[in-house]
Amino acid sequence: MSDANVRIPEEARDRLAAVAAAEGLSLRAYLARLAETVLTPAERAERADRAKAALNAWTGYNPSTSEEVALDDELDRRLAQAQRP
Repeated sequence: MSDANVRIPEEARDRLAAVAAAEGLSLRAYLARLAETVLTPAERAERADRAKAALNAWTGYNPSTSEEVALDDELDRRLAQAQRP
């Protein structure tokens, strides 16, 4: 199935169309603009590597793989805690 044949549920389509109209855009233009802001996994990894290199150059901070895993786990724990009612 091509992207042109993908069906958006009516409620979601109507909501997106309302958001687009509030910004003075057609739904197609709004979705095209939104798609330009989405990064691929490879692009996200590249940005993360550049940010890590810049942080290392600036502060000398260079976490090991196990430290990165521990930091990711801590971030996940805090995000889950913040999302609890």
